[in-house]
Parts: sequence; structure tokens; C-alpha cells
Amino acid sequence: MIPIALAAAFCFALASALHQRAAKQQPQYRVPDPRLLFRLVRSRLWLSGWIPDSAGVALQVVALRLGPLAVVQPVMASGLFMAVLIEAAMIRRRVAARDLLAVAVGVAGLSAFLVLADARAGVAAPSPGAWIVPASCAALVILAGVLVAYRLTGAARGALLGMASGLAFGLAAALVKDVAGRYHGLASLVSWRVPVLVVIVVVGVLLNQTAFQHGRLAAPLAALTLTDPVASVIIGVTVFQETLAVDPVRVVGLVIAGGTIAAGIWFAAGSSARR
Repeated sequence: MIPIALAAAFCFALASALHQRAAKQQPQYRVPDPRLLFRLVRSRLWLSGWIPDSAGVALQVVALRLGPLAVVQPVMASGLFMAVLIEAAMIRRRVAARDLLAVAVGVAGLSAFLVLADARAGVAAPSPGAWIVPASCAALVILAGVLVAYRLTGAARGALLGMASGLAFGLAAALVKDVAGRYHGLASLVSWRVPVLVVIVVVGVLLNQTAFQHGRLAAPLAALTLTDPVASVIIGVTVFQETLAVDPVRVVGLVIAGGTIAAGIWFAAGSSARR
């Protein structure tokens, strides 16, 4: 399950690098504007990014089918560190020492989290009522993020929109797991979950592409990468009744691991900001 999630993370990292370059070539929008997507669908570079993105989605579905949300999504966070290397390769420059440090710190944090969390799967098919509070809170936070981002500029706007898109993608991943857990033929796809999933994905893509227009790749991608697994862990516990290790030693270790992951993201964002 973990190798599959890592492969998905690589695909998403490559797709993010391609999409960011395409988004930068378009007129800049202060807040999410559907016109950006209409322009991007005519960009060959942007469309090419959907090839690895589609492969990443397929691999993510398999990983979510095999393992708990609270493990799969944090592993997906490694895509940020892969993106640092991919971005360097795309512009044909040597990877900076700070970039390598970001990769090393991030991988160490993720490895520690996986060992200490000892996440256990919960229910495969949660009830519709279990979604009400988490989904409502997520929608309110996304809306607030967009409103605040309108008043900001540069990398700060990109980072906040990246956080909003990360929350949307975390919610989408949870819905994918719910749909996959109920799949027993095409008839299983006829439910409220599928159209809601489509809407959330479209919102997440629009937020993500707008975020890519503000700041360099690591700024919005770092915010997205940090928010997505955190949202997924919360949704995994509240909706799917997944459990994490809670003894004091492990809790302290998880806090340290979380701080290490955040440090890796900060190093990556700080390195990119200076280029």
C-alpha cells in the first residue's frame, strides 16, 4: 500500500510542476475565477499535466482501497519533496543543498509518523450523517480562506489558496475512499457521493491553479501538502472511525514527527522563495 501511495505522490508532483508552469503563463487572478480554467484547457502544457495526474488518481484509489486514510494521505505528502527535485530537473539546474535538506527532513518526518501512528482502519462505508459536521466545517474554512486570500498578495495569497485547495483535496480523497469502499459494480456509483465528489474536485482544481499563479511552486504546494494530510487524518478519525496510537510516548513522537514534516515543508518553501 505504501509503495503505491509513493508512486501516486510522484505522479502528482510531476503534474503539479507542469500545471504550475502553465498557470504562470496565464493572466493573474486575485481570487479563483472560472476564466482561468477556460484558458488552461487550451494549453497543451496544462493538458499534458493530466496524464501523470490521472495515473496518480488511479494509484491513490488503489492505495485508499488497501489502507487507512490516515496513513495514505500523509504518505502522499512526500509529493512536495519530489516536486522540489522535479522542478530542478525541469529547469536544468543543480539541486541546492537546502532542497536536499528539505527532502531528507520531510522523508524522516513521514517515516517516523508511519512507524509511530500505527493507524488502524475503521468502517469502510460510513453513514451519510457522519459527513455532515466535517463537510460543513471544511466548506466554511475553504470559504474563509478564499475571502482572506483576496486581501493578500504574492506568496501569502498563494499559500492561503493552497491551504484551501489542500482541504478540498483531502475531503475529495475521503469521498473517493467512501465510494471505493462501497463499489460492487456500476450500480454502486449512483449515489449523492459521486456528484458531490465531482464538485469538490472542480473547486479544488480551480483553487489549486489560482494558487500556482502566486509565488513559486513550493509556496502553494507546501501549504496544500501540509493541509491535505491533516484534513485527511481528521476526516479519517471523525467519519471513518479510524484510530491512531494514543499512548503518551507515541503522542510525543507524533508531535515531533509532525513538526519535522512542517520543517521540511518550510525549508522547501523558503528555498523556492529565494529563486
